[in-house]
Amino acid sequence: MPYVNIKITREGVTASQKTELIEGVTNLLTKVMAKNPATTVVVIDEVDTDNWGIGGESVTVRRQRGQ
Repeated sequence: MPYVNIKITREGVTASQKTELIEGVTNLLTKVMAKNPATTVVVIDEVDTDNWGIGGESVTVRRQRGQ
């Protein structure tokens, strides 16, 4: 039973895009690894940019500077 955890910043990802990610990852595991889609779990965690850090600072700060 594969478990895939996708972490993204919370920035307006639509329900449709999430559905496409879930279906796509499930299909990829089925195709590449012959995993059963009925037992494949895909979780999408959306993280506020204030809570996601790169290089010692938050994504919010980096984006404010244009990075």
